[in-house]
Amino acid sequence: MPPFLTLLLLPFSWLYAGVMAVRNWLYDTGRKSSGNFWPGPVLIVGNLRVGGTGKTPHVAWLVRELLRQGREPAILSRGYGRRTRGFRLGNAQETAETFGDEPLQHYQDFGGAVSVAVCEDRLTGLNQLFALPQVGAVVLDDAYQHRRVRPDFSVLLTEQHRPFYDDYVLPAGRLRESRAGAHRADVVVVTKCDAGLDDARQQEIARRIRCYARPEVPVLFSTYAYAAPVPLAGSAAPPAPGGAEIVLLTGIAQPGPLLEYLTTAGFRVVHHAAFADHHSFTAAEIAAVAAHCGPGRCIFTTQKDATRLLAPALHTEIARLPVFYIPITVEFLADGAARLRQLLSPFIQPQAVV
Repeated sequence: MPPFLTLLLLPFSWLYAGVMAVRNWLYDTGRKSSGNFWPGPVLIVGNLRVGGTGKTPHVAWLVRELLRQGREPAILSRGYGRRTRGFRLGNAQETAETFGDEPLQHYQDFGGAVSVAVCEDRLTGLNQLFALPQVGAVVLDDAYQHRRVRPDFSVLLTEQHRPFYDDYVLPAGRLRESRAGAHRADVVVVTKCDAGLDDARQQEIARRIRCYARPEVPVLFSTYAYAAPVPLAGSAAPPAPGGAEIVLLTGIAQPGPLLEYLTTAGFRVVHHAAFADHHSFTAAEIAAVAAHCGPGRCIFTTQKDATRLLAPALHTEIARLPVFYIPITVEFLADGAARLRQLLSPFIQPQAVV
């Protein structure tokens, strides 16, 4: 955003920040109730900034850690972009339209072994999930500002190249609330980091974060790890890097890291069809993308976008195209994974059998 426009919008940001500050004060002082009365721990993953900070792969990391430690986890999301309402428990018949693309990705990732649900009312969703005998803990995706739930543990994410401490509240910036909201976090994870981020830079970033977070709160650093391309349908072999020409199709908030990875890995991106986050693709849009997919070329996309590309309305277009998605996982720099496991340990021990 141009600096002059930021200055022009700042008064509106101050007004919005003030409203959010009053709301947070009401919850902090108990004037508005915030519940935590469930039989298992509730963990929240969220951010201060609108847009992608890597919540989906970090939620998956936490769930895998809960599974590894013997706790039976579930995932609860609002299900942004779905055309349904109310509580829905994931099953094999769900689509991105009925369930939301990110929750559907979680359901597919864990092969149904983890309960994944959506509900716009998080209290109702938590009650329904904890009523299931197989659920011993719940990870809430993108619920940092949902103050009606008082979590046992809060993970705040912020990007290395778009840190919250350099941003402003909407509309002058992209923050959902003021930077002071970081004080609620039990750990801050700086995401999408350069793999070679040195100690001096990490310390500087941590110092600036601690201007707003509690002084004792750990600041960890994570990066993305990209796996081999997976065919969206069928068993076609993906092209090998080393000059292979590809078409990139994305409908996510921050496609830059993926584009950079593909270029570094040796793929030649001849066309990038970039759509808004959670975009519902149409058959005409897929046909337009296919026009760039000449002989020897294929289409790469993200795993989240893949859930929407499998919509029944797109089946005819997608079935005739070589489409591959790139799985993403999280890796922590230095000893970040061990430190996060230590922080989680009070909440992930299996419940004693009575």
